[in-house]
Amino acid sequence: MGTVSYYTEAGLTKLKNELNDLKTRGRTDIAKQIAEARDKGDLSENAEYDAAKDAQGHLEAKISQLENIVGNARIIDESTIDTSKVSILSKVSIKNLKNNAKVTYTLVSEEEADLSLGKISIQSPIGKGLLGKVPGDKAEIQTPGGIIEFEILEIGL
Repeated sequence: MGTVSYYTEAGLTKLKNELNDLKTRGRTDIAKQIAEARDKGDLSENAEYDAAKDAQGHLEAKISQLENIVGNARIIDESTIDTSKVSILSKVSIKNLKNNAKVTYTLVSEEEADLSLGKISIQSPIGKGLLGKVPGDKAEIQTPGGIIEFEILEIGL
């Protein structure tokens, strides 16, 4: 039993599609590579065969990992999200107290994170630092560039 993760419906659908693709197209491609390498003769000296078998192992591990994630995934009911404090799927507006820059992030699962869309993982330093905070709170967050202090301005969906 893995850990339960929460996803938006779109995020979970994307994960299921990726899993399905790996199980069908991914497995077919690997089987083809192994067969082609096998046709080239002596398997003891066959680097292509070893590489294909290695890739097969990685693919099966990825499939197994995704099956585990999907099996333990729960869809988040956005209507039940408490916007009084920062939680997963919160859209948080924060101000960097050092340079007064304001940014808004949506906190999502690791797999749905996409900085270009303003979606950050709740596992990231900023995500973890904001969890549970309420508007007006300050959060000191350890970033690769040092500790930055943020003020939580507002929380929405």
